[in-house]
Amino acid sequence: MWSHQHIIVCTALSFVISAEGLIQVFGYEGRDVKFSCRYDRGYKYSEKYFCKNDCGYSDVLITTKQKNKGKYSITDDKNNRIVTVTISDLQSHDAGKYKCGVTRWFIDTYSEVKLHIKEDRCCDTVNKIQSIEEGSVTISCPYDSQSVDKLKFLCRGNRPSTCRQQAVITSSNTQNGRFRLSDDRKSKIFTVTISSLTLKDSGSYVCGVQRNSGFDDFSAVELKVKDFCLESYHISGIEGRPVTLQCPNSGQQHDNKKFLCKGDQHNNCTDMMENQTKFKLLNVSSICFSVIITELEAADAGTYYCGSDSQLRFIKIQLAVVSLHETSSAEQVTSQPPSHNPVSSHQTSSAEQVTSQPPSLKCAVSLFYILPAVFALLLILTFVLLLVLKYTTRIKQVDGINANVLYSADNNVEMRINDIYELQEDAVYMNSSTPNMLSHDNDIYNSVL
Repeated sequence: MWSHQHIIVCTALSFVISAEGLIQVFGYEGRDVKFSCRYDRGYKYSEKYFCKNDCGYSDVLITTKQKNKGKYSITDDKNNRIVTVTISDLQSHDAGKYKCGVTRWFIDTYSEVKLHIKEDRCCDTVNKIQSIEEGSVTISCPYDSQSVDKLKFLCRGNRPSTCRQQAVITSSNTQNGRFRLSDDRKSKIFTVTISSLTLKDSGSYVCGVQRNSGFDDFSAVELKVKDFCLESYHISGIEGRPVTLQCPNSGQQHDNKKFLCKGDQHNNCTDMMENQTKFKLLNVSSICFSVIITELEAADAGTYYCGSDSQLRFIKIQLAVVSLHETSSAEQVTSQPPSHNPVSSHQTSSAEQVTSQPPSLKCAVSLFYILPAVFALLLILTFVLLLVLKYTTRIKQVDGINANVLYSADNNVEMRINDIYELQEDAVYMNSSTPNMLSHDNDIYNSVL
C-alpha cells in the first residue's frame, strides 16, 4: 500500500499540495532543530512521514510508525493535528527542501519545508574592548530600524544557537545583578553595562536582536579585563610643608594624560591636577611621574588615586596630614625635601620619630638592594687589595735576596781583583828592586875581594 501510493506520487508530482505553504526552518551546525507541520481533519489515524527532495520512495526519511530513525524523530499529536519533526546534529549538507506528508488514497497531502543551516559561531567582525578589574565597562550593540520593538539580549560565548536561551540580560528584564541594559531607540543602539568587573568576566560576548522569522541578528564583542595589580601605600606629611606623591606611568605612552584625583572610589573622584599652583607635576619618565603638593593643609588628607591611564593602571594613596601643634618638644620629626621619590610619614608616639617611607615602585631604587651590593663590592675590593699586597711583599723579598747575592758576589770579585792588583804591584816592585839588589851585592862582593 505504501509503495503503491508513492509510485502514484512520483508519476503525478504536479499534484503535490502544500497544505500550509512553505515552512521556513532555520538551524545551526551541530545543533538540533524542531519544527511542526499541521494537517487537515479526517486524517487523525493516517500515517504521516517526513521526506526530502521530491518524496520518492528512497527519499522517505522517517514515518510515524518508526518514530525514531537515525538523526530523525517524528511525533503525531492527533488531538491538535500537528506532526513534529526533530533533526539532530545538523550539518551543512542537511540544508535544502523537505516535506511533511500525510498518506491518503490516491494523492498524499504535503507541507513543504525549507531548511536553512548556518555555522554556529559569531561573527566575522569582533568589537574588542578592555577595562580593569573592579571597574566597569559598557558594551554598545547597534541594530537596524526594523528591530526597534524587538527583543534585545546579551549572552556569553559566541554560539548564536543558544544565545537567547542563555542570555545574561534582556530588554524585558533590564537589570540583572551586575548587568544593566539600556535601549536608546532614537540612536538605535542598546548598551549593556557590567560593573564590579572581575578577571573571570573576560571573554566573548554576543549582542542579539530577535527576528520574527529567520536567524536572529548578532554582533560579537571580545572583552578583556586586565589585572592592574592595584598598589597602595600610606604617606604622611606635615602641615604647611610640601609632600611628594609618586605615581605609575604607562610605558606605552609617554605623553598620555596624567591624573591625580581624590575620592573614595577611583571611578568617582575629583581631579586635583586642575589646581596647578598647589599640585605640580614633575620628574616624568616612561614608568613613573611625581606630583608635589606645595603646602599641605588639613583638608588635603584623604584617599588619592593617580596614574597615567585610569583604564590600565593606577595606585591608591592614603595621605595623612600631621599638624605641627600635635608634635611635642620630645618628638623628633625627620623631614625629607621633595625629590623624585615620594615621601611617606607615619605619626608615632612622643618617644618615636615621624619618618618617611617611599612606596615600592620601579623608579625608586630600594636600599634593600643597594646596601648588599655595596657590601659585596667592598668585600671584593678588600680581597683584591690583600692579594696585591701579598704579591708586592713577595716581590720585595725576592728582590732583597737577589740583591744580597749580587752584593756578595760583587764583594768577592772586588777582593779577588784587589788581590790581583796587589800581586801585580808586588811583582812590579820586585822587578824594579832586583837590579838594585844585584848592584848592591856586586859592590859587596868587590869590596871583599
